[in-house]
Amino acid sequence: MAGGGGGRSAASTSGKRGKFSSPVPIKKARIEIVPLIDVMFFLLAAFMMVSLSLQQSKTRPMELIDAKRASDDFKPDVINIGVEKDGTVAIGTNIVDTTALIQELNSRYKQNPKTPVFITGDKSAPYRAIGGVLQQVRSARFTRVSFVTKEAERSRN
Repeated sequence: MAGGGGGRSAASTSGKRGKFSSPVPIKKARIEIVPLIDVMFFLLAAFMMVSLSLQQSKTRPMELIDAKRASDDFKPDVINIGVEKDGTVAIGTNIVDTTALIQELNSRYKQNPKTPVFITGDKSAPYRAIGGVLQQVRSARFTRVSFVTKEAERSRN
């Protein structure tokens, strides 16, 4: 094609704008930081939740009932009540009688009615003793009550 009708001109191949360029300015690519910050906050929150779930329960040593799934949870603002093999009741590591248990539960309810209560019952503890502790916790009007178990060991056959 004589006269330069169909070929590329030197101006278009060198990256310079010709006579008829687009009125929209060419934008350079930007690295967006906001999604990166969102991901970092998510990771921070996830690590904080994992570190909170790694705390151990502080009760007297006893043989626990097996369960399919269990989680360890101890925080200073929870009540850990343990029932041993012989029916002895302990709050944390202190052995208490029924009257002291009721007084402690009532005083802790006045401090914070939303305090979670964890009942740990030995595998050989009489159900009557565990049921009695549960009834005393309910009579103190606590609503966040859980039983502590341990994960059952799987047999390998």
